[in-house]
Amino acid sequence: MRRPIARALTGAAALFAAAVAPLTTTAPASADSVVVGGTPIDITEAPWVVALSSRDRFGGTRAGQFCGGVLVAPTKVLTAAHCLGREALGGRPWQVRDFAVIAGRTSLRGEGGQEVRVADTWVNPDYDPSTNSGDVGVLTLEKALPSSWVIEVAARDDPALTAGTPADVYGWGDTTGDGAYATSLRTARVQVLPDASCERAYSGGLGVAYRGDTMLCAGDPHGGKDACQGDSGGPLVAAGRLIGLVSWGSGCGQAENPGVYTRVSAVLPKRL
Repeated sequence: MRRPIARALTGAAALFAAAVAPLTTTAPASADSVVVGGTPIDITEAPWVVALSSRDRFGGTRAGQFCGGVLVAPTKVLTAAHCLGREALGGRPWQVRDFAVIAGRTSLRGEGGQEVRVADTWVNPDYDPSTNSGDVGVLTLEKALPSSWVIEVAARDDPALTAGTPADVYGWGDTTGDGAYATSLRTARVQVLPDASCERAYSGGLGVAYRGDTMLCAGDPHGGKDACQGDSGGPLVAAGRLIGLVSWGSGCGQAENPGVYTRVSAVLPKRL
């Protein structure tokens, strides 16, 4: 079972480590997981979902995918800050010469869509790697993607953030929690949970505590559906709006350990 901070280590780190050792559950839900308990979906149903890619660092088997992201403007992609750290990339983002996003493509090994280079990156200056608070980064693309692919970001008072609201998480990550990675986009239906659910699960006893001001709690009350390794930075969507980014958690699909997402409306810069 993953330790709480595990998902925050990013699937990128998990992928890199997997090249030299068996995949462990200590990696965050970022790189190449496919959403536990999910179902396949065509990218045309969620065109704002993108994959972060570097074949130089992660190889070509999965087109270099190591984290997820979401298009919020034609040249702007949101992702998790921990996806842009040294542990994930092996250096600074600008040192990864083939850093790009893959958009408009359902299967990572498929054709179609676009691969667009990343021109610039921004990491939330309030991001705290030790607690994973404020886990958000912004990628600026070298060229614009279609505006029809952009998703709206929920405001702070959006009713979609209310506990009990159905929500969907998307990614190319681990489908089982045991390192069973897929190459096609998947989605899972969860729901926004009360902050108290994550406060009980992550009280700080293992070194990481849930913070409702910058984090959002979501999952399946009965377990079985969740983000997992390889999904970090991917979107959590409710009522057609972006409400969260896959950030961290303990285990995958465990009812007693919901997923913790970045509360985008609380940490997004006012000007992208």
